[in-house]
Amino acid sequence: MRWCVIGRMAILLGKPGVDGLSEAVGVLREWQYDRAPMQLHPGDVGWFWRSGGEATAAAVRTWSRGGQLLAVGLLDGPRLLRLTIAPDVHRDEELARQLVEDVTEPERGVLPEGKVNVEAPMGALVQELLTENGWHADEPWTPLRRDLTEPVRDPGVRIEVVGPEKAHVVVAVHRAAFDGSRFTDERWHAMAAGLPYADARSLIAYDDQGHAVATVTVWSAGPGRPGLLEPMGVHRDHRRRGYGEAITVAAAATLRELGSSSAIVCTPSSNVGAVAAYKAAGFQQCAETRDRYRDA
Repeated sequence: MRWCVIGRMAILLGKPGVDGLSEAVGVLREWQYDRAPMQLHPGDVGWFWRSGGEATAAAVRTWSRGGQLLAVGLLDGPRLLRLTIAPDVHRDEELARQLVEDVTEPERGVLPEGKVNVEAPMGALVQELLTENGWHADEPWTPLRRDLTEPVRDPGVRIEVVGPEKAHVVVAVHRAAFDGSRFTDERWHAMAAGLPYADARSLIAYDDQGHAVATVTVWSAGPGRPGLLEPMGVHRDHRRRGYGEAITVAAAATLRELGSSSAIVCTPSSNVGAVAAYKAAGFQQCAETRDRYRDA
């Protein structure tokens, strides 16, 4: 970890370690609110946890001042930092300048040399400062949101909430939905053992013949806060039959049962099929978001 003193204030860049993950996940929960810009969610950390607690801790970075966490980042791969900032310091100039320095200079231990990406909430000052420092806008992503005030309609297919005994079903559908997936039974169990999964559910949709056709994992951030869908996939042999819409409706219903105020999801804008499935399930398309990247 490293201190940077700015005037009378001090910002600490740190790695929480396994024991510190609870605090990082806790503030991520607190920072979720309806109509917030798309940002790092505790469910994103929960999905990463499939690599295990130690790997998750090694991928998390925190920025604090006076003992208070101000920003949390997740290295989702060696060259992508997914960063979010406490709502009351989105426009804090000292913090934003420190974040830019830390992600720009490889010796700080956040991002390496070469081409790298930073995902940060749209409207945060750090986005503008990255642009001023020569970072470019990457391909657009589409966030979508569904209000959960009213009851959710029946999905029209059989839905099962999966426990450890059916982990292999989730894994099989996921691997058939995402080319090149390395998801395994062991990784599902590691994910389910993680802190965020206490408020998560894995779902499977079945067709009329009893085939598992789609899966989704939903992550609550606590009552009255937005819940996240991550990931959702339809088996390649069962696409274009409405199962993506059905499992998404079921995901929204499950999050409502968990007390979530809304359901959120984000997908590449180029994935028009996914955008259409989410909209058919009652999600409203929000303004696009873009990472910032630095050329090699």
